[in-house]
Amino acid sequence: METTIRIKQGTKEELDKYRQYKNESYNEVIGKILYIIKVSEKNPKLSKKTIKEIKEARERIKKGEYYTEEESKKILGL
Repeated sequence: METTIRIKQGTKEELDKYRQYKNESYNEVIGKILYIIKVSEKNPKLSKKTIKEIKEARERIKKGEYYTEEESKKILGL
């Protein structure tokens, strides 16, 4: 089931900062945020490491430093 929610423009702009690609849905962005919250509550030390790794990964993606699905499959021998 899907639903529509209202958010303020500022909230939308903040969510946009966490999109990794143009067509990433807000549902996906919110799901990532919820995942981070759950990890943080269960293991605060791990959460700091996870958040750092996510930030680093996002920077690599912005720089274009990533493998495509086809490249990944080739590397993994799939």
